[in-house]
Amino acid sequence: MQAVDKRKNIENIYPLSPMQQGMLFHTLLTPESGIYIPQVCLNLTGKLDIERMQTAWKQAINNHPALRSAFYWEQRDRTFQIVFRQVEFPWKTIDWQNLPTQEQTAKLAEFLECDRADKFDLKKPPLMRLTLIKLAVDKYKLIWTQHHLILDGWSSALVIKEVFQRYYSHSSYYPNSRPYGDYIAWLQQQDKAAAKEFWQKQLQGFTEPTLLPILTQKNITKKQPSEQSCNLNSQQTITLQTWAKQHQLTLNTVLQGAFALLLSRYCNTTDVIFGATSSGRPANLPGVASMVGLFINTLPVRVQVSPQTNLIDWLQKIQSQQAAAWEYEYTSLLEIQEFSEISRGTSLFESILVFENYPVDASGIGENHDLNITKIESVEWTSFPITVLVSVGKQLSIKLKYDSERFTQTFINKFLEHFCIILEGMTVNYGNFVENVPLLTQTEIESITQWNQTQADYPQECIHQQFEAIVERIPNNIAVIFGEQKLTYQELNQKANQLANYLQDLGVKPETPVGICIERSLEMVIGILGIIKAGGAYVPLDPDYPTQRLEYIINQTQVSVILTNVEIQNLPSQKETFILYLDRDWQQISQYSPENSQTAVNLDNATYIIYTSGSTGNPKGVINTHHGLSNRLFWMQNQYGLEIAEPVLQKTPFSFDVSVWEFFWTLLNGGCLVMAKPEGHQEPHYLIELIEKEKITTVHFVPAMLEVFLETLSSTKESQKTLTSLKRVICSGEALSVTLQSRFFQLLDVELHNLYGPTEAAIDVTYYQCQPESNLNNKFNNNNLNTVPIGRPINNTQIFILDKQMQPVPIGIPGEIYIGGIGVARGYWGRDDLTSERFILRQKAEGRMQNAEDRRQKIEGRINFISPPLPFPPSSSTLLYKTGDLARYLDDGNIEYLGRLDNQVKIRGLRIELGEIEAQLQRYPGIKQAIIILNQQAENSRLFAYIVPKSNTDELDSSHLREFLAQKLPEYMIPSDFVVINEFPLLPNGK
Repeated sequence: MQAVDKRKNIENIYPLSPMQQGMLFHTLLTPESGIYIPQVCLNLTGKLDIERMQTAWKQAINNHPALRSAFYWEQRDRTFQIVFRQVEFPWKTIDWQNLPTQEQTAKLAEFLECDRADKFDLKKPPLMRLTLIKLAVDKYKLIWTQHHLILDGWSSALVIKEVFQRYYSHSSYYPNSRPYGDYIAWLQQQDKAAAKEFWQKQLQGFTEPTLLPILTQKNITKKQPSEQSCNLNSQQTITLQTWAKQHQLTLNTVLQGAFALLLSRYCNTTDVIFGATSSGRPANLPGVASMVGLFINTLPVRVQVSPQTNLIDWLQKIQSQQAAAWEYEYTSLLEIQEFSEISRGTSLFESILVFENYPVDASGIGENHDLNITKIESVEWTSFPITVLVSVGKQLSIKLKYDSERFTQTFINKFLEHFCIILEGMTVNYGNFVENVPLLTQTEIESITQWNQTQADYPQECIHQQFEAIVERIPNNIAVIFGEQKLTYQELNQKANQLANYLQDLGVKPETPVGICIERSLEMVIGILGIIKAGGAYVPLDPDYPTQRLEYIINQTQVSVILTNVEIQNLPSQKETFILYLDRDWQQISQYSPENSQTAVNLDNATYIIYTSGSTGNPKGVINTHHGLSNRLFWMQNQYGLEIAEPVLQKTPFSFDVSVWEFFWTLLNGGCLVMAKPEGHQEPHYLIELIEKEKITTVHFVPAMLEVFLETLSSTKESQKTLTSLKRVICSGEALSVTLQSRFFQLLDVELHNLYGPTEAAIDVTYYQCQPESNLNNKFNNNNLNTVPIGRPINNTQIFILDKQMQPVPIGIPGEIYIGGIGVARGYWGRDDLTSERFILRQKAEGRMQNAEDRRQKIEGRINFISPPLPFPPSSSTLLYKTGDLARYLDDGNIEYLGRLDNQVKIRGLRIELGEIEAQLQRYPGIKQAIIILNQQAENSRLFAYIVPKSNTDELDSSHLREFLAQKLPEYMIPSDFVVINEFPLLPNGK
């Protein structure tokens, strides 16, 4: 057209609707993505008059200004759309009737993809095109491709109905609907201030989007749109509709409640936001139902999921909230985003629920005519990672469109299945509480149950009794080596007996804590074994700890005896405590009988009390028993098969519970315990020499130290020929990266085992054997693993992965690890409050699993409730330990560790509560506030302290702060850097 003709061709100019603004923004932002280009595919059978069909479409285009609109955004301050009087008719015909059916199908898929990628020039109307494909004499596909900017699904149905009524009636008359411009004019009259106030109140306090937790493989670099669908059958659909009507709920409300509950369970939060589409057609605008254009809007739905609330009351509240939101549905999503407290650049939500409830059923048009529509299919993608489209006919149909770069097909299948289970479960009465709505599938319940069936026999003797049994078998074998010093099993047993008998004279008996503060040496082994033989529980007092920390542990445990050597200088003096020097006082100790001591200790008595970092500012002592340790060590022997006289390296500080298996797995199975020199665990060159010299077969590393060790090893000449005696390396204490595993197998032809367990259990509770050359992501269905799995539970141990309500989470979904079984510690010494908070009665979690099974049975119609066996076998422990660790089950039952849920971190395997460091810093004169952050970007993890002084005049010197903390905390807990700032930045909600 000539320029003058173009101006004459303009019918109207007006602004964009809220949804048009958002779509235009996303279209311009990602022009190549193909989003917002729906394709409506009409399957036609019968006799088609192509000319008459074209005429019907031309008349419809002339009848609706929205179909003749174009968009401009560069010439004015605001974007606007222009309606043209006349536009070219975009029609193309293709003949495939001579092609085989299989080839037609392939060509159609290719055509649809290319057609969707053929973007529109938004400034040139019409923003639609029609392609008629002839497949047979009486079979056609009519593909209507359009840009979503000009109309929505409701309007598409109206246009299709109009076109075919024109086609069938041979009439050029069709009543004109109100033009889309009238709706735009209505929008300009709405109260934007009231809308802003409403949405700000609706979103107040919501600062983090509800992000689905599952990612897939890394090697996909562009969005890969995919879809999956499922249906409720006719009876299930009728049941759901009847139940909703009975409780005066709309089906849309029930769907939103189910989706909110699904997101809540998946994301482990009770405050969720997702998007939902509204028709956008205001009831107070006459004729709006027949208007053609883009009215639909996507609005945030915020739902507070209250697990212990009555289900019906909760759904009715959602319905009331949505009714209130509809009054302000004219607000654009871009504006709502700005009204929220979500950081700029972050989407308010990443999943939307679309309830397709159009008033026009276009599929019924054309019955009993020469030409009939047999099926209507729609292909459309949005900018959101997940879009759930629900439609209702005889069956409730759920279609899930998703980005396969983000989500695996396995995850999507489970997502759909869980959504259906929730919808079905809502209609079954279990006391009508939100938390009782089921989620897990029958297969998941059975799998998790089976993975936790770990029952096995283990020795019913205490640790010292098992040691005494091996002494009788191999009395003359070497038990311990330290430098040039050695003890046979008989010598070690006799010395430990002498010490035990001496300690019993001092009043040591079962449940008596005995401190031991000594460097790594033969005396350390004699001291620990002697305490246990006396019936007591040993309390490690690391000589490297500051005096104040040692004093706290001594005071809290009220130890009446401390074993030490004269060289230890920082042991605090205590009036009530007897200090026994194993070197200076041995002449006196040696006067006691070398025969096995007699004690009333049993399997339920404490073996050791190890203190870990505490979030309240003080460390806490964990009590572990003979039961747990006996089970753990017996499992380890069955798993790894230590041979008689096999050398095992003991290098872990005895204040870290890994040292427990180094000592006792070796000594209870006839191995040779090789003690590294004090501080030797930090010297990789020394360790390499010691392993070679003593022919060590087994050694433990935390991953951070393993990395340093491997780096040192790689620089050693002929590194492949070193460490030939080594059979196995055991890792635990922190996450083992896939990269480090690969590096390990490049340098060593040795077994690598990844174990997991907190101090609050008897050492480790799960295990995984790493495999050389294994592709973890292929093995575990492209789950994008960055760390090696921590494996499966050991014997007589159960792993629950639960959400905040202690509900079991589905396979693949993150939740908190709860540990059950024989190895669970008894609790914290002298801290009943903390024990009750972290050690939960296991019946509560078992009940959750039982309820999940019962609810599934009820849904499936098995109402007779014959209860299956408890999914977790009984054990000597009635407690579950709530770890604070985030993890998920992989499909094969292995567990992936995902990090911490609280303020706890690990550096080189040492557990640190950041709150403990913060509490100590805030006791320093001149400090008002302190926050500790772990920097994991650096090559080596480091702690940073950010501090706010009490006043501008306070000068805070880093060296003084280090000295202050060194008096109270171990060296590994002292931050590397101190940063002074005026105040901490706050979120919009003041947090």
